[in-house]
Amino acid sequence: MTAGSLTLALQTARSGLLATQQALDVTANNISNVNTPGYSRKIVNLEQRVVTGVGAGVQVSDVTRTVDEGLLKSLRLELSDYTRLSSQEEYYARMQEVFGAPGDNTSVSHMLEELGAAIESLATSPNSTLEQSEVVRRAMDVTSKLQQTSSTLQELRLQADQDIAAAVSEVNDIIAQIGDLNDKIIRNSVVTNDVSDLRDQRDTLLTRLSELVDIRYFQRGDGDIVVFTSAGRTLVDNQPPSVTHAQASSVTATTTYAEGDFNPIYVGTQIAGNDITSEIRSGKLKGLIELRDNILPDLQSQLDELASTLRDVSNQINNRGAPYPGHQSMTGTRSLLDTTNVANTTGQQIRIDPASNTDVRFVLFDSSGNQAATVSLSTLMTDANFGGNAAYDGGTGYAAGEYWDIGEMADVMERWLNDSGFAGGGALTGAGLGVTAASVSVDADGHFAIELNSTQYYFTIRDENAVDTPGADQTDAIIQFDKDGNNTTDETVSGFSNFFGLNDVFVDQLSRNTHESNVIVNTFSATATTLRFVDGSVNMPLDPGGAGDVTVAIAAGDSLQTIADKINAAIPNVTASVVPDGAGTRLRIAHNSGNEFEVTETGAGTLLNTLGMHASNARTANTIAVRSDIISAPGNISRGAPQWDSELGLAGAYQMSVADETIINQLAAQYSGQNAFSLAGGLASMDISFSSYGASILSRSASLAATNETQSGYQADLTQALQYKSDTFRGVNMDEEMSQLILLEQSYAASARVITVINDMFDTLNLILR
Repeated sequence: MTAGSLTLALQTARSGLLATQQALDVTANNISNVNTPGYSRKIVNLEQRVVTGVGAGVQVSDVTRTVDEGLLKSLRLELSDYTRLSSQEEYYARMQEVFGAPGDNTSVSHMLEELGAAIESLATSPNSTLEQSEVVRRAMDVTSKLQQTSSTLQELRLQADQDIAAAVSEVNDIIAQIGDLNDKIIRNSVVTNDVSDLRDQRDTLLTRLSELVDIRYFQRGDGDIVVFTSAGRTLVDNQPPSVTHAQASSVTATTTYAEGDFNPIYVGTQIAGNDITSEIRSGKLKGLIELRDNILPDLQSQLDELASTLRDVSNQINNRGAPYPGHQSMTGTRSLLDTTNVANTTGQQIRIDPASNTDVRFVLFDSSGNQAATVSLSTLMTDANFGGNAAYDGGTGYAAGEYWDIGEMADVMERWLNDSGFAGGGALTGAGLGVTAASVSVDADGHFAIELNSTQYYFTIRDENAVDTPGADQTDAIIQFDKDGNNTTDETVSGFSNFFGLNDVFVDQLSRNTHESNVIVNTFSATATTLRFVDGSVNMPLDPGGAGDVTVAIAAGDSLQTIADKINAAIPNVTASVVPDGAGTRLRIAHNSGNEFEVTETGAGTLLNTLGMHASNARTANTIAVRSDIISAPGNISRGAPQWDSELGLAGAYQMSVADETIINQLAAQYSGQNAFSLAGGLASMDISFSSYGASILSRSASLAATNETQSGYQADLTQALQYKSDTFRGVNMDEEMSQLILLEQSYAASARVITVINDMFDTLNLILR
């Protein structure tokens, strides 16, 4: 045997020693990482080494991982769905705490039942100060609960947006790390270094990324991996883009992503085309977005529907009557606009529907509830001495059936009150005493206000079912409201006092700076019309050019989004948007400067009526409160109303009785009876009691929480099963590794023995050559 043959044999034995040494290193690494999350078992793959066509030992071809890529992809898809659901569990728990169960003493449903019971007790003793105070206390409990629940929902939405920002920041960090690992894998693969551990690190990051957002990915031939969302947005490539989201500083019931109040989630440059908020389909981000933009707003919409219906029903009934023996001061809650600044020269107007055969009667009482003076509104506005006096009202002169300018109507009422003589003790009719005490006006805030400025007399309003007929039955007068002064009815309201909100129980301090439609199906198609927008402002009109009002042409077939786009294009000072609500959407229009405005139609359009356009009730639950003077003096709640007694005087007269329970009985019946609730937040329109609707909200919340728990549990089981299967496949088996260790030990010993023998042969050869 030649020295050259011995050298080749030595190299061959050495290759076995080195290959076995590397295999031992890999096996030792497997054993040491047996409990390391995300670690995959490594296998050393050996191949024959050939030099000039002759076998020259063994070498390591590569180190591979025991990973089922198909199983990993399935796991990540299911994990993404699981984290979408699990991210909502904490929020549902918070919601359950604040909503409670229907039977809980602190639930809004129970509190509404207590309020109804208190009203029934007051109906049996209308002059009892204790029962009056109890009604006010229970009403304050309800409003406080609504405010608290609404505030909690908005706090949760703010927290969800903050969690979105944190998740986006983590996504940004992960994609940067994956990009860095891609570079390392490519560089090390080129020089045939083992990159299996780098791939494990990348897999761990991919799995975490799938928990945050729905991802898809593929691997290039050089080992580089490309990651993108299921909607096709690239997250990781040669130059990973940045993902950004600026969290909100505060949230209210009108804060929505659809209106642009929440910042988008951008991939890359912060432009509208890179907003992926609505494209995300699963993962933690999707769960948080659903909470912020759908689940919590839907619950808020339900609360606002409850609060606004409670407000409207209670106020309408309370406005029918008066506390004994009447009012000395009344200030409305409806905001009126001075629309004489716009294209029409006439201000906002009202009239009693000529076809309704209803009227409004004003009655003055003394401190004992005896009639001192009375007049009907229709007579007052057409009487030659008052509204029908052309010289007095600027030459107009009102006739039956015409609209009455609200400002002029206030002047006419004030003139009648002072001409009635109660301020100076003179006659109740006649040309007037020249003594001005009473004041009727539209105040600086646009509210209709009546001030008697007298301690002798009290003012009441009674709607009746006949025109200028003393003693006619009480019924709500049908008030037609011309919002823009063009002699066309834009809104119809039941009750004169109710229209102005002169004797409301519940107030909310919300202005008419936001209008919205009812919940509309997504397939809505408009009828042709022209919308008019007026805010009555000289300094900040809707039209920046100063024209005062703006019209927007709507074509037949326009969708809600098209209508919103046309409004936004025509009026820079308002923002129109389509906001989700349950299974439908609402058209919402808000003044950017917070000014109050009205939306009307020119001609005979019916679009606004079809949409159910109204001053927005959003935030009602958060702001509803009992009127302050009722809180300080519970006796200001209406229990009775002016009643006609044909036996009084020569032809009968009105009177107020301290024991009259007419109005409070109506309110008690309404609280225990059926009330019409509109579609809101996924709850269908229904006719049920207040407490039952409150229970429906609680049931809806509990149902959502239970559904989330069930789905989350199922998804957790599925994810755990896939995770176990994946871990079993890729995990380290100690028995296998120990067996492999024994084999490698024997292989290493054999290679070492061969080297020893060859070394002996070299020694012998050296002795011979000497």
